[in-house]
Amino acid sequence: MYSAGQTKSLQQLGTAFLKKDAKHPITVKEIKELRDVLRFHEYRYYILNDPLISDFEYDQLFKALEKLEEEHPKLITPDSPTQRVSKGLTKEFPAAPHLVPMLSLENSYNDQDLVDWDRRARELAKLDTIEYCVEPKFDGASISLIYENDLLSRGATRGDGVSGDEITTNIKQIRSVPLSARFSDHGIQTIEIRGEVLMTKNNFKKYNDQLAEQNLPPLANPRNAAAGSLRIKDPKEVSRRNLEAFLYNISYHTTLPGKKEDRQLQTHSGCLEMLWELGFRSPVKEKKVLKGIDAVIKYCHQFESMRDDLPYEIDGMVIKVNDVDIQDRLGMTTHHPRWAIAYKFKARQGTSKLRAVEFQVGRTGSITPVAKIDPVPIGGVTVGSISLFNEDVIREKDLKIGDTVLVERAGDVIPYIVKPLAELRTGKEKKIVFPTHCPVCGDKLVKPVDEAVWRCNNINCEAQVVERIIHFTSKDAMDIRGFGDANVRKFFELGFLKDIPGIYTLPFDKIRSLEGFGEKSITNLQGAIETSKQQPLHRLIFALGIRYAGETTAKVLAHAVKHLLEFQDLSLEDLQNLEDVGPKVAGSIHQFFHNWDNIKMLKRLEELGLKLKNDKKDLVAGGNLVGQTFLFTGTLPTLKRSDAEALVESNGGKLLGSVSSKLNYLVVGEDAGSKLEKAKKIPSVKIISEAEFMQMVNR
Repeated sequence: MYSAGQTKSLQQLGTAFLKKDAKHPITVKEIKELRDVLRFHEYRYYILNDPLISDFEYDQLFKALEKLEEEHPKLITPDSPTQRVSKGLTKEFPAAPHLVPMLSLENSYNDQDLVDWDRRARELAKLDTIEYCVEPKFDGASISLIYENDLLSRGATRGDGVSGDEITTNIKQIRSVPLSARFSDHGIQTIEIRGEVLMTKNNFKKYNDQLAEQNLPPLANPRNAAAGSLRIKDPKEVSRRNLEAFLYNISYHTTLPGKKEDRQLQTHSGCLEMLWELGFRSPVKEKKVLKGIDAVIKYCHQFESMRDDLPYEIDGMVIKVNDVDIQDRLGMTTHHPRWAIAYKFKARQGTSKLRAVEFQVGRTGSITPVAKIDPVPIGGVTVGSISLFNEDVIREKDLKIGDTVLVERAGDVIPYIVKPLAELRTGKEKKIVFPTHCPVCGDKLVKPVDEAVWRCNNINCEAQVVERIIHFTSKDAMDIRGFGDANVRKFFELGFLKDIPGIYTLPFDKIRSLEGFGEKSITNLQGAIETSKQQPLHRLIFALGIRYAGETTAKVLAHAVKHLLEFQDLSLEDLQNLEDVGPKVAGSIHQFFHNWDNIKMLKRLEELGLKLKNDKKDLVAGGNLVGQTFLFTGTLPTLKRSDAEALVESNGGKLLGSVSSKLNYLVVGEDAGSKLEKAKKIPSVKIISEAEFMQMVNR
C-alpha cells in the first residue's frame, strides 16, 4: 500500500509532529497530513503487525487531531481516524439487505471429497485442469462491507444470507477495516466485500484475563467472542475487544462511468492482492494459487500441520476457482457456489483424566451420566464436563474412573470421549456404577424395554420439575424473556416457585429484595410473563414437554381440538388417526392427558389466564399446497424454518414431524441429516430444494 518513499516520508512527518510543543503546535494547514500519518501508523500496526511508533506516541498524535477537529468541526471528514468511535449507544440494528446473497460453502472432510468436487467442476467447465486459489477458513463471524465512492458506507452481519443486521458503527471500531480506500484508482464506484471478524488467540486470552480480574465469567472461545461483539450496543466496548477482520471476497462491484474493469478483478487471487494494496487485511500471505486438485490437497495438509502456530483460529481451508469467468460459468445452487468448497480439518482432540461421573435428571426423568474430567483446552475451549449419554455408552467404551481418556470436539463444537487409553491403566481405576435409584428424589429407576435410557418415573421429582419449568419458559416454548435457567433454579431453591403454574403467581414483593433484581428487570419479567398468556395453543402444548411431541406435532395437536382438555376424551386409536402421530407418540400423549396431576395443572393455568382454547383460524381451504404434506430438514438458504412452515399452513398444506409414507415433500437445506437418507428410501417422497418449494407456493 505504501512505497518505500512514502513510508520514509510519513515516518519523518510523524516524528516531526511528535516533536512539536505548545509554542509551535500542529496547525490547521497540517490537519490532512496528520490524518495521513495516523492512517499510515494504523496500517503498520493493524495490517502489517509491524508498528513504527509506540502506543503512547500514537495516542499523542490522535489527541492532537481530536483537539484540532474540536476547534474546527467543519474540517472533520467521514474517514478521519477520530470518526471510528461513536459517542453514544446503538439503539437497534436495522435489517440490511446484501447486494448479493451470502451463500454457505459446501463442506468436504477428506481428500476424496475434494477429488470428486474437482471432477464435477472440470466437467461443468469443460476443462482438463483448473487453477485454484487456496486460503484459510477463518473461524469467526461473517461480515459484508459496502464502499461507495471510496468511503465505507455500510457494514452488516451475515444474517440469513439474504439480509443481516446493519452494524456499521461497530465495524468502524475494527482498526484493520479502513474507513476509506481508493477503489476509484481501480475504476470501482460501488463494491461489496465479504470477510470474517475474529479475535486473535492472544487478544482472547488478554480479554478473559481482564474478565477474571473483575470476577466475571470468561468468554467461551474466540469465535463466540467475535460474533457476540458485533452486536454489542456500546461501540466503546466493541473497540476494547481488539477485533480484527480478514476480507477475502469481492461479491459485487460497479465501475465508474467511462472506466474499464481492472484486470486484477479477473482472478480471485488478483482481488485479494487489490484489497491488500488498498489497506485491507486480506489473506495474501496465506493464500496459494495452485493448478490441479493434487497440489491443493497437499497444501491443505501442509497448512493443517501449522494450525496451532497461527495467531488466530481456523477450522479448515477454502478452495476457490481462481478465474472469475470460470466461476460465473460454474454458477451456484440455491445454497452454495459450485466454484468453491471448504475443506474441514480433523476434529480437535486432547487427553485428560476421568475423575468422576455425575448423574443428572432431565425433565422427562431420563438419567444422563456426565463425565467430570481434568479441564483440558480443545480448539480454544476448556472442556471439563462431557455427556456420556447413557449406560450403554459407558459399557461399550469400557470407561472407568481414573482412566486417561481421549477427548474430541465433534465439528469443533460438542465434546465427547472417543475412548479410554487402556494401555495407560495402573490397576487403580474403578468401575462406573450406574445408580439404581434417582440421585435426586430416591425413587427406583426403570429402563423401558425399547429404550437405552434409565428413567425416574416420579413426576414430582424436584430435578424434573425444575427442568420442566425451564423448558416451559424457553424461547421456542412460552418465550418468557428474562427468566432463564439461573432464575428458575434460584426461585425454586428459595421456595418462590414450585411448579409451572407458580410462574404466574411469583411473589415479586419478595423478589425485589434479592440482589440483582432492580425495578426495571422486575417490570420486564412481569411483562414477559403476562405476554406469555397470549401464546397460541400449539406453543403451550410444546411447552408442556410431552415426550415425543415436538413443535410440529404440537401444531398437529392444536388443530385437532377446540379446547386442550378434549384430549382426555380421545382414545389411543383416535390419537393415531391424527396426521403424523404414530403409536409411540399417541401413547405418550394419552398417558399425559390421563394423569390427574397434569389435568389439575392445566385447569390451574386456564384460571390464571392462559389460552387452552384453539382460537386459531381453521386450516386454509384453498391454496397452492392443499392436500400436500411437507417436512423441512437442514438450514434453508433464505427462509427461517418457522417462516417456511407458516407458508405451508397459509397455503393449505400440512406439516409432518418425521419421514414416513404419509410425507409428500421433503424440503432440503444445508447440512441435511438422517431425514434425507430415510426419505431416499421411500419412493413416494419427493426431495426438493427451497427454490422448488417457493415455486410451488407462488405458482
